Amino acid sequence: MKPPLPPFLPDGTVYGTLLNFRHEQSLWAARMSEPPYKAAPKAPVLFIKTANTFSPQGAAIALPPNVPEVDIGANVGLVIGATGAVAGCVLMNDLSIPHDSYYRPPVKFKCLDGFLGIGPRCVPLAEAGGVNALKLEVRINGALRQTVDLSGLVRDAATLLADVNAFMTLQPGDVLMLGTDCLADGTRPRARAGDRIEISAPGFETLVNTVVGESA
Repeated sequence: MKPPLPPFLPDGTVYGTLLNFRHEQSLWAARMSEPPYKAAPKAPVLFIKTANTFSPQGAAIALPPNVPEVDIGANVGLVIGATGAVAGCVLMNDLSIPHDSYYRPPVKFKCLDGFLGIGPRCVPLAEAGGVNALKLEVRINGALRQTVDLSGLVRDAATLLADVNAFMTLQPGDVLMLGTDCLADGTRPRARAGDRIEISAPGFETLVNTVVGESA
């Protein structure tokens, strides 16, 4: 019997994408005309999840002191292969401290230790099926809290990849997240210490992480 494969972890940089769901973009539309931007973004709005954020399948994610809860961001990441094409996809949980920053949230909200749950393996595109038709389910302690329908993307997987490649070159091992949607009221599902978070989608093994109390 072959030993189980170790949990998947990215070899390169993980890029997140903001405002890539039509529902969330519509909620922000009125603020897009305000200073300093005064218009909707014309190119993808990206941010980086640094290596200190990586939490493999099954890991416990510690809340920082004085942070009672975190926003859950169910995501699919496109994993760049050796040829520069997409090698496969991985489920991800882009955690962040709840905030109201527009376009470019400060790193202190997004890049805390352990704040990126990473699915157990990179699923080849042939197994993942139609990425743009996937529906991700978010459960907290077994209760369904959100369904993220990737048919609601502003830029689908191919379009986002092409638009990003137009101004930067993704390297083998990099991961480009497609983005995460919000709930009807503009918030995201939230987890507290003791909660078990599960993110699932057809064709993928479920991503599971638990949230634990303040780190020392």
